[in-house]
This record gives sequence, structure tokens and C-alpha cells, in this order.
Amino acid sequence: MALAGSLVALPGTALAFSVGDSWDWQLTGPADLDRSVKVMALHPDLVSDNDLAKLREKGVRTICYVSVGTLERTAPDRAAFPREVIGNTYEDWSDERFLDIRRLTILQPLMAARFETCKNMGFDAIEADNMDVHDNDSGFPITARHTIAYVRLLAATAEGMGLKIAQKNVPDLTEDLVDTFDFAISESCFQDRSCKAYTAYSDAGKPIFNAEYTDRPIHFSRACEIAKKYGISMILKDRALTAPALWCPERN
Repeated sequence: MALAGSLVALPGTALAFSVGDSWDWQLTGPADLDRSVKVMALHPDLVSDNDLAKLREKGVRTICYVSVGTLERTAPDRAAFPREVIGNTYEDWSDERFLDIRRLTILQPLMAARFETCKNMGFDAIEADNMDVHDNDSGFPITARHTIAYVRLLAATAEGMGLKIAQKNVPDLTEDLVDTFDFAISESCFQDRSCKAYTAYSDAGKPIFNAEYTDRPIHFSRACEIAKKYGISMILKDRALTAPALWCPERN
């Protein structure tokens, strides 16, 4: 494997993320960590502390998946969530239920504990998934304003731990969040015609990582042209985010 870079840092110190960084994204195992990329976004259940230490030695920056807007049936900390903050089942993911993100005093310490687990494993950053509770039938009267308040609190929590954190999707909130978050992770921005909505990040010198999906029609070479135009690091993945991936040509 070609080394992904020579960038190194002391354990516990988050590595920086840069516009144009190549990346891969794996949330369903088995994981393949033998990738010539500069960034890997991973589900923490797929890797060990030793795996992350080896990636760090190669200069690979790592992002830890954490759902901040839903509670998974299999979450090891599920019992810590009071019943009153658990809402409707997520239509697209039947093993998840939405959280009442208005309940900041309840959810912040629970998410802080999850972030701390990521930090202790050796991750550099947080992928805060399911920020878009306000756009779904959560069972709660949640607005975009509630989302902004919640995720800004989470960003401050991550920053206090020395972790970077991503805006995940919610392109409509980019202008409200770009000054707070370190980078963006988006899904299907080409297929959904929303790539331009994230460009405040690249304009600010912050990377945008995007995955298009193989279960939807796509002209990937055209998608890569859009990615180059807007400074987006783009990959093509299956919906489950297993190991196989296709990268745009001339990636860094």
C-alpha cells in the first residue's frame, strides 16, 4: 500500500483536514483499512485502538461515526436514554428511532460520552449523523432552529475534547453551521443537485467529503466534474457503505 501521507501527530492530538483530501467511508464490515487515502470515516465497531494507531502512523486521519439524531436498537448505551426523548421509527432505517434533540440537558452528556469513546480509541473527528431530525417525522415538533442549537452544542463538546467534527448533510443549514464545523460530509449531493450548497466550506478552506450511491442512476464521470468544480472529495459507494469504492480520477 502506498502511504497516504507523512502527516503524524502525538496520540490524543487531532490531525488536520484539508480541502482535496482523498477519503473512504466504511460503516459496514468487514473493514478494509489497506487504502491509499488521507481520510477514513469508520464505524467504531469495525476497528480497534490498534487499527487506528496504525492508520495514524501512516498519516491517515480518522472520523468516528456517531448517530446524534437517532437511537439504534443495538446501541450499547440504549438504556441510558429516557423514554421521553425517544420518538418515531426512522422510516428508512427500521432499527433506529428519532431523538428529541430539543432536550439538550439530557442528550449532551450522552453524546459527550460517545465522543469520549471515539477519542479514547484514537479517532481524530466525529461524523455526527442524522442531524436532519427537523426534516423527518420524528414525533416531536422540531424545527431547523432546534437543530442548529443542538449541533452547535455538540460541536462545542467535540472541540472541548480536541476533536474535529463534521456537518453531516443538512445542506440547507450550511450558512448557519460553516463557521462552527470543521468540514462537511454529504450524501448524494450530485444525485440530489445539492453540491453547491456546501461550497461555503471549500470557500473557507474546509474540506467537503461526499459519497454518491450505486443504487441510484449516476453518470459518475460527470459527478466528478462537479466535484472538481466545487472542491469536493467524491467517492462512489454502495448504500451500506461496505469496503468497495470508486474514486474520481486525479484524486490526491
